[in-house]
Amino acid sequence: MTVDTLAAPEPDAAGRVRAVRQRYARRGDRGTVRGHAYTLYLVALFAAFYLVPVVHARSTSPASVSVGSLTEAAPWLCVLAVAVCWGAQVAGRFWGPVVVQPFLLHVFMSTDIPPARYLGTIARRRLTYAGTTGLLSACAAAYLATDLFDHLDSAVQGLASGVGLSALAAFAWLWGQVRPLRDNLLLASAFGGAAVVVAGVSRVAPDSGTGLWLLAGVLAATAGASGRAALRSIHTVDLARLARESARASQARTYAWTGTLHHALDLYRPEPSGFASALIRPDGRLRGYLAQGAIRALRTPGRASAGAALLLLGSSALTLGAGGRGHGPAPWLWALGALCVYLGSGWVGETWRGLRDELTLAPLFGERWGGTLARTLAWPVVAVTLGAFLGGGLAVVARWDLHRGHLGATALLVAGSVVMALGARFLREMKLDLPLELLLPVITPFGDLSGLRVVAWQFDGFVVVSTGVALMAALPSAAGATALAFGIAAGCVWTGLRRTGWAHRGLFFRLGRVR
Repeated sequence: MTVDTLAAPEPDAAGRVRAVRQRYARRGDRGTVRGHAYTLYLVALFAAFYLVPVVHARSTSPASVSVGSLTEAAPWLCVLAVAVCWGAQVAGRFWGPVVVQPFLLHVFMSTDIPPARYLGTIARRRLTYAGTTGLLSACAAAYLATDLFDHLDSAVQGLASGVGLSALAAFAWLWGQVRPLRDNLLLASAFGGAAVVVAGVSRVAPDSGTGLWLLAGVLAATAGASGRAALRSIHTVDLARLARESARASQARTYAWTGTLHHALDLYRPEPSGFASALIRPDGRLRGYLAQGAIRALRTPGRASAGAALLLLGSSALTLGAGGRGHGPAPWLWALGALCVYLGSGWVGETWRGLRDELTLAPLFGERWGGTLARTLAWPVVAVTLGAFLGGGLAVVARWDLHRGHLGATALLVAGSVVMALGARFLREMKLDLPLELLLPVITPFGDLSGLRVVAWQFDGFVVVSTGVALMAALPSAAGATALAFGIAAGCVWTGLRRTGWAHRGLFFRLGRVR
């Protein structure tokens, strides 16, 4: 212990917080000069080999998505703003800006410093980083994908909307963590109604060009009001709950860094509650396969509701994209809809994990399983099929002029995409620990690409769905594209079974054997 360690801390709370953070950073968590230099090296490589060529290609070619006039751009930006606001609040409920390292939080809680002092400092800094990153990302995406910045008037209004959107996203992130559920629902409803009003005004006055300016004003006003209220609510944070959230976040971060991202995501699965006795009939026998799956889904109502919403929205976007493929934003809608169906298929029920456990623990349960595939996959398959039928039907009714004349081809493409999404979900849910061979180096003229294999393994479902939709869109025949989707789904199922050690002769006979 040295003399400077025994020096008296600064009298004000801000100085004491700064002293604690500096002392904590010296424990080894502070980045080294070599680490910062390597980060700058990676950024320079990314800019030289990806960013600069993409920006040059965009500046010399027309935009892939044309927003047209400002009147046509305003409703789409309203939809984006609502999605960002709601998504930021949901993210804050799970991992908010005041989540701190467990040891550092314990040190702060052991002092007499008010929580608003250290949590407020951390929150303001992270909100600044999040807002800046969001603004740069939104502007870069709008420039590369749309023609919003091709004209000066639309560029100025788009930039103003981007500033308001990034500020709203940052403060909604904090709002979702520090405010109760009732206030989150109130903010989501109020902003959704305001977005509908702005979209309606932009449609009523198409030549005035006030849609984006009005949206920017609404975004700024909402961000200012919600941010002020959220920052004032930091002192009301439940420190015990924050400690549990910080411990869970630290464990999830460790899982993600060590290559098991699906284990990190499993930490944030909701705990089932209620309806446990409903799985059994009055006579003591278990209910049917569909009833079991539906009851297990109702035991996590939030997750099941989100899954149902994703299925409806995803199937609608998928139908619109498949029906107008090759025209404007149709391929992007197709891919986005397929990804939403992929996510919704996993959130609509918890029977996937039961199937993985039964496959991996087969020696414990024995060989006479009584139709494992039928028992565990009946509910997700039926729920996804029903959601795709309802969402696709609504999309067809809403845009009948787009689908008239080739409704059969659209139905084939939607069916193939849904089956492919289910196959990708099966592949993802059968994932176990990270295979050791993925960590072996892959030496190429561009360097070691073993990291790409790890990333592809972590996000294998997204890779399969995105690649499959791109291949389906490239084929001219709807029947051929559907056959390709079924082939990809079959490959996913076979690979998933190999992950659990059940890829051998007689597999399907043993899985379908009845007691």
